[in-house]
Amino acid sequence: MGSSSWRGDAWPSVFDEIATAVIDAQGTVLCWSRAAEELLERTAAEVCGKPVGDLLADISEWRCRDEVEEIGIPRAGRALLRHRSGDAVEVAFQVSPLQVSSLLVLAVPAGRLIDWEQGVALLRALLAQDRIGIGIHDSDLTVVRTNITPEMFGGPGLSVGGRLADVMSPQDAEAAEAALRRVLDTGVPLVRHEQWMGPPQIPGGRWSALSAIRLDDDQGRASGVAALCIDATGQQQARRELELRYQASVRIGASLDVKRTAQDLVDVLVPAFGDLACAALAEAVLEGEEPPKILGGGVPHLRMAAVASASGPWPAALLQPGEVFPPWPDHPIVRGYQRGHAVILDRASYVDAFGTPEILRRFVPDGGHSLVSAALFTRGLLLGSIDVWRTEEREPFDQQDADLLFSIASRAALSVDNARRYTREHRAAVALQQRLLPQATTHSPAADTAGEYLPAGGGAEISGDWFDVIPLPSLRCAFVVGDVIGHGLPATATMGRLRTAIQTLADLELDPTELLTHLDDLVARLAAEAGPEQQDTVGATCLFALYDPVTGRCTMASAGHPPPILVRPDGTSCVLEELSPGPPLGVGGMPFETTTIDLAPGSILALYTDGLIERADHDLDAGQRDLTERLAAHCRPDRSLQETGCGLLAEAADRPPRDDIALLLTRTRVLPPQATAAWEFPADPAVVADAREATLRQLAAWGMDDLAFTTELVVSELVTNAIRYAGGPIGLRLIHGVTTLICEVTDPSNTQPRLRRARWADEGGRGLFLIAQLTARWGSRYDQSGKTIWAEQHLPLASAV
Repeated sequence: MGSSSWRGDAWPSVFDEIATAVIDAQGTVLCWSRAAEELLERTAAEVCGKPVGDLLADISEWRCRDEVEEIGIPRAGRALLRHRSGDAVEVAFQVSPLQVSSLLVLAVPAGRLIDWEQGVALLRALLAQDRIGIGIHDSDLTVVRTNITPEMFGGPGLSVGGRLADVMSPQDAEAAEAALRRVLDTGVPLVRHEQWMGPPQIPGGRWSALSAIRLDDDQGRASGVAALCIDATGQQQARRELELRYQASVRIGASLDVKRTAQDLVDVLVPAFGDLACAALAEAVLEGEEPPKILGGGVPHLRMAAVASASGPWPAALLQPGEVFPPWPDHPIVRGYQRGHAVILDRASYVDAFGTPEILRRFVPDGGHSLVSAALFTRGLLLGSIDVWRTEEREPFDQQDADLLFSIASRAALSVDNARRYTREHRAAVALQQRLLPQATTHSPAADTAGEYLPAGGGAEISGDWFDVIPLPSLRCAFVVGDVIGHGLPATATMGRLRTAIQTLADLELDPTELLTHLDDLVARLAAEAGPEQQDTVGATCLFALYDPVTGRCTMASAGHPPPILVRPDGTSCVLEELSPGPPLGVGGMPFETTTIDLAPGSILALYTDGLIERADHDLDAGQRDLTERLAAHCRPDRSLQETGCGLLAEAADRPPRDDIALLLTRTRVLPPQATAAWEFPADPAVVADAREATLRQLAAWGMDDLAFTTELVVSELVTNAIRYAGGPIGLRLIHGVTTLICEVTDPSNTQPRLRRARWADEGGRGLFLIAQLTARWGSRYDQSGKTIWAEQHLPLASAV
C-alpha cells in the first residue's frame, strides 16, 4: 500500500513500542533506545557499558529459534528481562549483526507480537476469501485494502484508492458513506445495514448486508473504518416475501365489500412489491354475480376496480377506476389468463404482445420496465386480474416474484369471491327487507309520520327490526314498531310474517292487548314449526299504539318493547314510563296491559328499537335518557320529521351499531270540534226520522248537500238495524275528514252484523247490502260496552276542508 494512503501520524506509535539496543561482540551494551528505557524503566546510563546478561531475569528460560552464536546470545526468541521494579517482562527479540562487529537487538513485549501476528493472519484470511466482502477505508473513506471483485456482487470490483460510488449509484453511495461516517464519528458499530450494490448503468446488482467497525490507533484516535458486506439478496427477498405474505393474509379479506377487497390487494403490493398496481374485476363480480366461465373472443368484460401508486396519485393517462377495459386482442397471454396463469413481461415484450396505441396509452406507465400479472382465478372462474409495474425499482421481476404474486392472487381471489357472494346475498336480503317495510313518510288526518331504518354494522348486516303505519277506519291510525330475535334472512322473513299478521289483526279493529295476544299465539306457533335447535331463537318484541284524532287519545300496549318517548309541543320530552310492558312475543302465559294517554296537537311520539339506545356499557337506561335529550334537541317546529330522523340516525351511524335500528316518528293531529257531530237516541222506531233530520241539518251546515241522499239512507238503515236487533241507547256520530265522510252508529249489542244477499221474496236483509253498494267501505268494531258500525264515503273535492 502507498504511504500516501495514511496520515503521517498513523504508524509511529507502532514503531515506538520496539525497544532497540546495540551490543558488542563481548555482549556489552553500547546503545540503549528510549523505547528500551520505557520497557524496563532503566536509563541508558544505567545499562550502557554493562553485560547484557545483567538484564536477564533467567537465562535458562530462553526459547531460541536459531543456534546460539559464539557470544552466547540467541539469534531470535523470547526472554525474561528484569524490570526496575523487580518484575519479569517477557519480550520477543531478534538479533541482527552490524558491520562494526556489533549486534542490533530488537525487542517488543511478547503480548504485542502475538497481537500483530494474529491480526496479520486474520486480515490475510479475510482478504483471501470470496464470500465476505472486505473494505478498509481511511478517515476520508477512501479504500486502502479490499477483496471485493466484480464477481462478488454482480458489478464492478472495489479498487484501492477508490470510493463506494464506484460500485453504487450516487444516492446509494451517499447513504452508505453517511452510515460509515456515523461509525467513524461515534464509534458505534454498524450491523447488517441492507444496501444495494450495483451502479445503475450496469444491469444486475445484489443486496448486501453491510456491517462496519471503527479502527483506532494506540492513542484511541479514529484512523479508519473496516466494512464487511455479505450477499443478502436471498435473505432480503425471503424476508420481503414473508412480510408480504403476512400483510396479504392480514389485510386482504378483512372487508366483505368487493371493491374494498380489491383496494386492499393493491395497497398490500405497493410499494412493497412494485411501484404501480391495479386490480380489475369482471362487471358481473361487481354486481355480486358469477362471471362467465370462458371469456370468448379475447374480450374480458373487466372494469378497473382499484389502483395504487407509490409515487403519488394514479397517473391520469392510465385507465382510471370505474372505467371499462378496452377490447383485447386474442393472444396466448389472454388465453393464459383464462386458465389462471401468471406472466412476466418487460416493456418491449408488452409492446409486441399488445401493440395497439389505445392499450399502450392506457396501460403502460411512463418508466415502466417490468410487469408481472396474475389472474384472480377460483373455482374455474376468472374474477379479474392484478397487474404490477416496476418503474423506480431497478430490479426486474423474476419467476420467484411471479410465483409470489400468483400465490397472493389466489388467496385474494377467494376473498373477492367471498365478498361477491356476500354482496349477492346482502342485496337480496336488503331488497327483501326494504320491500317488507312501509313507505318512509306518510300524511294522514291523524298524524304525519317518518320512518328510518339502519342495518347493523353500517349496512353490513340485516335483521328483523321494523316499523309500520296502518290507517284504520274513522280516521284512526296504528303505529307499530318491533324487533325480531336474531339476524339475517330468517329474522327478516319472520318480520314479514309478523307485519302481515299485525296489519290483518289491526284491520279487525282489535284492542291493542287483544291484538298482541293473537300475535303472541302466532309467534308461539312459528317457534313450534322451527327445528329443535332454532325454537329458542324465535321471538320478538313489539309496541302497538292506536291513535284517535277525534279524541286525541292514544292507546298503547307493549310486548317486551322499550317505551316510546314523547316530545310535547313546548319542546319538553319524557319517556312514557306509565306504559307497563308485557312479556316478549312467544313467551305466553302473561297478559298484556293497555295504557291510554291524551296527546296535544303537534306532539311527537318516537317509537324505536333497542339498537338506538344500546351503549358500550350496556346501560339501556342511560341510552334512553340520552335519546330523550337528543329528541328534545332535534324536534323543532321548523324541522320536518324526516330531517329529525336522519339527524338521529346520522349520530348513530358515526359508530356502526351492533344491532339494527328502526325509528318511527309521528306528529299527531286533532280534528277540530266542528268536524264532528254526535247524537244519542233511545231504542224507538220513531227516532229514525229524528236521526235522518239531524244528519241532513249537519250536512247542510258542512255544505255537503250532494251527499244528503246517500248519507240519509245509510243512517236510516244503520239506526233501524240497531233498534231492531240491539236495543238502546243508540249513538250516531258524523266525522268530516279531509277526503271522507264517516257515519258511525253505536249500540250495546255484541252481535256481528253480516252482509247477505236477500232472496226476492224476503222482506228484509237488504240494508247492509245497500250500504256496501253506496259507500266506499264499511265495517264494525267492538268496545267494552257494545259495537260500532261505520261506513265511509269519499268526498267530492269541493267538500274537502
